[in-house]
Parts: sequence; C-alpha cells; structure tokens
Amino acid sequence: MNDFHEQLMLRLQHQREKNLYRQRRVIDSPQQVELLSDGKALLSFCSNDYLGLANHPDIARAMKRAIDRWGIGSGAAHLITGHTAAHHALEEELAEWLGRERALLFSTGYMANIGAISALMGRGDQLFEDRLNHASLIDGGLASAAAFHRYQHADTEMLDEQLRAFESGNCMVISDGVFSMDGDIAPLPQLATCCEQHDALLMIDDAHGIGVLGEQGRGCCSGYTQQQVPVLMATLGKAFGVFGAFVAGSETLIETLIQDARSWVYTTAPPAAMAEALREALKIVIRDEWRREQLRLLISRFRQGAGQLGLPLMPSETPIQPLVAGDADRALRWSHALEQRGILVTAIRPPTVPQGGARLRITFSATHTAVHVDQLLDALDQIQRRDH
Repeated sequence: MNDFHEQLMLRLQHQREKNLYRQRRVIDSPQQVELLSDGKALLSFCSNDYLGLANHPDIARAMKRAIDRWGIGSGAAHLITGHTAAHHALEEELAEWLGRERALLFSTGYMANIGAISALMGRGDQLFEDRLNHASLIDGGLASAAAFHRYQHADTEMLDEQLRAFESGNCMVISDGVFSMDGDIAPLPQLATCCEQHDALLMIDDAHGIGVLGEQGRGCCSGYTQQQVPVLMATLGKAFGVFGAFVAGSETLIETLIQDARSWVYTTAPPAAMAEALREALKIVIRDEWRREQLRLLISRFRQGAGQLGLPLMPSETPIQPLVAGDADRALRWSHALEQRGILVTAIRPPTVPQGGARLRITFSATHTAVHVDQLLDALDQIQRRDH
C-alpha cells in the first residue's frame, strides 16, 4: 500500500512539473458573468452558460414551485418509482421541439453517451469517431465491444475510405456537433451523406450547439430529419442553464435504450424539480431569440478586435473562441495574467487538448456586454505586448 501511495505522489508531482496539474476553485456566487471566486470579484469568460440562463429568475421560481409539488429527491430509478409526470412531460416537449418521435432524459451527457453507444454497438460492429470527439464519446466507444476506428478531425474523405472497408455488419459514425475545445462545427452535410451512402448510423453529440445554433436554438441538427441523424444527444446544463442530458430519436431507439442503456437503467432518476426547471428553460430557449442574436454580435465584436490585435485565434463561429498558446506554461501565464486584471479564463492543457495545443478557451454568454468584450480585448492586448 505504501508503494502504491508513493507512486500516486510521484504521478501528481510529475503533473505539477509539466504544468498539467488541475486545481479546483471555489465559487461564492451564482453562475453569472460576474463571479466571486475564492472571495475575489472576476469577470468570467469560461462558463458554458451560453444563453445566461443558469441564474434566470423564472427558472429558479419553476424549480421552487416544483419542490413544493414533488419534493426534493426522486427516490429511485426511472424504471422503479423515479419517473414522474414532470420527467415525462419534459421528454415529450423536447421530442416535439426537435421533430423526433421520442426523447429520453439522462442525468448527464457523459452517462447519455456511455449508455447510448454501449447499448447500440456490440461485438462484430464497427464504430467510427472523429479524433477530436469529447472524452465521453471516446469512452463510450471503448466501453462498447465494437471495433473502434478514428478518423482525422472533420475528414469525411478519410471516413468514407474507412467505411468502404466494412460493407457488411453494423456501422456507426459519431461526431460532436460543436467541438468543445476548438469551437468549430462538424461537417454535417458530408457526414449525413457519407452515412447514407454506406448505410451507417449517425450519432451527433450537440452539447455545445443546442440552444445556441439553428432555428429556435435547435442546434447543429436543425433542418436535419430523424432519418438523417438517427441518434441525437444534447446536454441541458450548458445553454439550458440547468442540468442533465437527453437522447432523441425514433420510438425503437428510445425503447432500446430503456431496455439496454446501463447508465440509464441502473441509476437514480434526476429530481422532478429539475425536470420542471428544464421545462421552463425550454420555453425561454425557444422564445428568446435575442439571446442568440446577442451572442452573434459579441462573437463578431471579439473576433474583429482580436484580428486587429493579431491574437492567435482559432477559426470558430460559436461562443467557444480558443486562443492558442501552444505550451501549457504559456497558457497558464496568460490565464494568471488575466486573473490579475480581474478576468477569469481557464487554461486548457493536455490531455484535454493535444500536445502543443494548450490554449485559453474563451467562451461568451448572452449576458456579456460590448463593454465586457472590450475589457477582455484590452487585457489580452496588454498580455500579448508583455509576452513579446
């Protein structure tokens, strides 16, 4: 036991030496663009609260009312006594909004991906994933018994070649809709065409697109039919501002997941109050087009200003705006320098991103203002000048 403990200590020390050690910060305020972190006031540009709903009073009131109606805990798994009318209504409303037959609520996006992939793919099947997919998609693929293939990021020609080698047996292609660390959007037209040509099942994880992109915030898959994108997963703790995730698709798909998705079957259902909060959030997501328009204006202002300053931004049209530092030490220096100027942007380092790809992952919320953007640009300009 002592030897094992020493091995863990050495591993942690190695991470510190490589500037890859992760540390939590304690937030002392609700989630909003102006935070209290460890007692310090900071302007945050690193949350996934894209529409600014995490502290929305209407959603909070809906949850408080639901606690009075449903209590606090769900008490059991969905298949026992945990599935309430609130959960059921949320699933039906999500499915109707997205033009899918059914939707199934999961506790987290990680559980949704692990559960769906493992339930749908088995021994003898072929699974193809974008090399930059989220860790939960990679882990879902590894957890299944399927043969696991990865294609270069957004390279649908490589994917086509891989699929040609497996003309028999079940094939499934999985991609993020918006890539969480790069902010770019998957080539959905080419993916859908490629899957149709090779009779492959297409699954899209739209965690960072849902609520933000498309008509009424329907995400990357807005305009795509259930037949074109048979498996659609999205999370409800980012643009929706609450918690949870869902998978949407056909009646047959959802019934299969109810039977075989172990991360859904064998876990306690989320509280009914959370489902009621999400029903209120869905109304706001559909109704408040101004939030998506505000994001577009903020992103445009930031990218224009960053271009004038010569900042090394990656190409992205989404609220995720990565600023490439290269090595982990530089990313940490930039992050610390911003915090000294009252701005919170976390450094993203390997293994979350590839070696040499350390960055500041700058994200925008609809509750940011033009003044906030200019404050960020001014701070980045000062840091860049000092760094050179």
